[in-house]
Amino acid sequence: MSDFDDLYSEQIIEHSKKPRNFGELPNANHHANGFNPLCGDKLVVGLVMDGAGVIQDVKFQGQGCAISKASASLMTGAVKGKTAAEAEHLFERFHDLVMGKLPEGEDLTDLGKLAVLAGVREYPARVKCASLAWHTLKAALESSTDGAVISTE
Repeated sequence: MSDFDDLYSEQIIEHSKKPRNFGELPNANHHANGFNPLCGDKLVVGLVMDGAGVIQDVKFQGQGCAISKASASLMTGAVKGKTAAEAEHLFERFHDLVMGKLPEGEDLTDLGKLAVLAGVREYPARVKCASLAWHTLKAALESSTDGAVISTE
């Protein structure tokens, strides 16, 4: 399998073409806007958080490259039903994965389907594409309805 195939796996292409949890979340009580000026990816992450800090619902909308959209799609599925603390821990693990900070052979079971994005670490310019949704999620968790704007630059 080529490096290109490692980056654009069947699952990444599927999530890019048919993203899960894509669309507006009108009753969101937390949201943030993300922008990657390097490639023009733009997205909004909306969350419905309950009083106990659990992500009851999450959606994203916007435009971006295949890696950006697939990452956002996979992220929304991974964090739904999690507490803010659990989502932030997942963010850290995912960020370490795509940044190449995890030791070779590390058990990635806790990342579930997110592990398909491991190949991104071989393409530094694509790391920002894969992590945009995650940084936007983190900003949404830390804000409420003020619509914080984050950038990968």
